[in-house]
Amino acid sequence: MIRFDVVIIGGGLSGASTALNLTKKGYSVLIIEKEKSQDYKSCAGGMASSMQRFLPLNIEDCIESKIKNVEFRWKAADNVTADLTGESPFWIVKREKLDQLLLDESLGNGAQIMRPLLINKIIKKNDKWEITFSNKKKYITEFLVIADGSQSKWASYFNLGPRKPKFANTISLRLKGLGEIPRDAVRFEFGFIKYGFAWAFPLRESLNIGLGTFINNGLLENQAINKQVIRSFGFDDFPHKTISKKLRIWNGFHSINGDKVLAVGDAASLCDPFLAEGIRPSLISSFYAAEYIDQCLLGKVDNLNLYTKTINNIWGESMAWGRRIAQVFYRFPRTGYQLGVKRKTAPKRIAQILSGEMSYEDIAKRVIMRLITKRGT
Repeated sequence: MIRFDVVIIGGGLSGASTALNLTKKGYSVLIIEKEKSQDYKSCAGGMASSMQRFLPLNIEDCIESKIKNVEFRWKAADNVTADLTGESPFWIVKREKLDQLLLDESLGNGAQIMRPLLINKIIKKNDKWEITFSNKKKYITEFLVIADGSQSKWASYFNLGPRKPKFANTISLRLKGLGEIPRDAVRFEFGFIKYGFAWAFPLRESLNIGLGTFINNGLLENQAINKQVIRSFGFDDFPHKTISKKLRIWNGFHSINGDKVLAVGDAASLCDPFLAEGIRPSLISSFYAAEYIDQCLLGKVDNLNLYTKTINNIWGESMAWGRRIAQVFYRFPRTGYQLGVKRKTAPKRIAQILSGEMSYEDIAKRVIMRLITKRGT
């Protein structure tokens, strides 16, 4: 049986970035991916430029747009624009290109990948993981990383994250051209989508569009409303070809590691419960996953418990407040827009959250109090 230091289940963003960080430290890594390949990733592609520090390579070639303004609309009107000051603090990347870059770099550093391949069984044997695949081959590894996304079955199998994950429903599509969206701006459209919002993020020659709901998992099946959203972005009609997806969003403080196993990214239920941001928590969790696996392999620590503690501290604390904002904002969206977006200081604060300069905790108490007080009068 072939042995590795680490086996990673999932070859997407979180899996590839974990592999890259581990191979940079000199470890043997095997990536298991069930899909052949993906030419299109249903992701808006927005990421704070500050996330570059969690990646040991330059991703300039993957950046499609550098955002200067964030536009907000209420049913295609009532405009608010936030200026993103500084040196391009918010980027739009093409996810399929970024994922492939990270994967290629990790393979260049010695990682191996097997795809498409399904896992039949994982058992603990002599303090190591023994993995049996659908092709009957078996592999042995010291550590296991669960990185197979929002639909992960292995996160639940190993009791990583919430026992009952919470999901946001989304529809995503990519249209040629930019419509009415400026090349250096992203737009968030509120009011059309019940318990959620729509977004438009520009690539070089196309637009990533998404619609999402965050409360009660309402279905996005109203074609008339969907057409209104598309037209508000400057396109004539709602295309028939879309991708529906459930995003596993943050839903409380839970352990995301076990004995020699941990989960990263969407599989760990780290997606932002207010704005559905997934790239930032994927890169942060992948970086620290590699750090604490490294410490275990070097004998500096006995377990991976510091991984869960670190992610809860630097990500979970903010997401706890983000969830509270979402619960109030999306139940009373018109009031939320008036008090949470249109206030004089709001655009700057939102821009700071998107760029990673500020957390939800920094603004949540004031926002929630204003919303609750307004609803009670």
